[in-house]
Amino acid sequence: MDVRRKTGYDWFKGWFCWPLVLVLVLTSAVPVFASSSNHEILPPFPPELSSYESPEGAALWQVLLFRIKAEPFNLIATCLFVLAIIHTFIAPLFLQLAHRLEENHQQKLLRAGVAVSEPGTRGQVSFWAEVCHFLSEVEAVFGIWVVPLLILLCADKGLPTARNYLSEGVNFTEPMFVVVIMTIAASRPILRLSERIMSIAASLGGGTPAAWWFSILTLGPLLGSFITEPAAMTISAMLLAQKFYDCKPSPRMAYATLGLLFVNVSVGGTLTHFAAPPVLMVAGKWNWDLLYMLTHFGWKAALGILSANLCYFLIFRRELNRLNHEAPLFSPEAVRSGTSVSTPAWVVGMHIFFLAWTVINNHFPELFIGGFLFYLAFTRATEHHQSELALRPALLVGFFLAGLLVHGGLQAWWIAPVLSQFGERGLFFGAALLTAFNDNAAITYLASLVPGLTEQLKYSVLAGAVAGGGLTVIANAPNPAGQSILAKFFPEGVSPLRLFLGALVPTGIVSAAFLLLK
Repeated sequence: MDVRRKTGYDWFKGWFCWPLVLVLVLTSAVPVFASSSNHEILPPFPPELSSYESPEGAALWQVLLFRIKAEPFNLIATCLFVLAIIHTFIAPLFLQLAHRLEENHQQKLLRAGVAVSEPGTRGQVSFWAEVCHFLSEVEAVFGIWVVPLLILLCADKGLPTARNYLSEGVNFTEPMFVVVIMTIAASRPILRLSERIMSIAASLGGGTPAAWWFSILTLGPLLGSFITEPAAMTISAMLLAQKFYDCKPSPRMAYATLGLLFVNVSVGGTLTHFAAPPVLMVAGKWNWDLLYMLTHFGWKAALGILSANLCYFLIFRRELNRLNHEAPLFSPEAVRSGTSVSTPAWVVGMHIFFLAWTVINNHFPELFIGGFLFYLAFTRATEHHQSELALRPALLVGFFLAGLLVHGGLQAWWIAPVLSQFGERGLFFGAALLTAFNDNAAITYLASLVPGLTEQLKYSVLAGAVAGGGLTVIANAPNPAGQSILAKFFPEGVSPLRLFLGALVPTGIVSAAFLLLK
């Protein structure tokens, strides 16, 4: 029997692929031919917030309804955005379905007499299982939902408008930067250097899993104020994988640690004005310098991180003691001496140079991408001192952020008026809540568009945005990087609800630090 003809892949190729290509071509071609000129002046899309003229004294729901009537596509874009958010919550269900489909496919192959390990059976995969695997990748969700968004946008506004929105209305510098910084930060020399720094603190606790846990979750996030949050998340997540998650903690503590990591990294970037995306969005416009960030946010963030870590340390002290006895990693002497795999100082120095070059030029893709090409050449020349290049996690995270930016750029019509309705405390909690459903950098950027914000309101929106940055995987740009690195320790996929619950306590602690400390 020719089993190969009956695979889902060939069915797709023969009956689905070409019609899909035809539909996409026609969808793209119609607006092109409908356009009278490629150089015609198009109306701005999305419309400027100042172009909406709401009735004076209108309630919030009236303002939103008026803006939908003025631009009906607002409602379409937000509905697709909501569907994408729902998709992130049900992603584990797609993973379970993928496993079930793959098992059924393997059983069909065995019944047909085809050995799975037989040479030449590489193509014998379940197409629908692979599709479900792709749909279960949280990092791919927003990119997936960009497809129907662009199709509907082309149908409603025409291809030139959609093309202009992507090329001029969305700035993809941050996703490109995250891909580069994640790749460099995940290199062996940078990881070994970070490991040595954190080993000094871990050695005070004997180099046990508990000591490494506390050291990584305290020092790692604070590094985000200097080497950027994506780099700090990458380094902290990879060290947690080696020093803590490999010891097989309980699912409850695994989720608590993941939530704690996300919260700490989100607030840990507020010591400076140049490293955290939500700070970068407003620091220049609101004239916030290094001294301002340290005195208004930095010391409170550090105290909040330390308090949250101590709280979870006390809650999970019995399990941490169990891990210390069952799986000690290093003796104090081994921790102080660092890893047994040494890397020459000049190689580490070059990696630090490339990392610094990328951070300093994070707004200039021509420079940091050019530097990245030189970095790739350097790693090739020093391959015996390098680990395998980790591009897949970085590319997935970049894809996630790019999709989120495309969707988020069409949500200003409702986020800006919602934020303008709150007082000081209300704005803090409103920003934290909205952050759970959008990137906190997008929240602070949209807040910067609201006229007449006082210093207290500006403080509240940034504090709330970073405090809520650990509640979901989409709340803070580096979160997908951490989830991608640690996903292998959650066999059924990361549950959004359990992640939310794991981040709830530290979110409350850092919120109290920002609200109560003066």
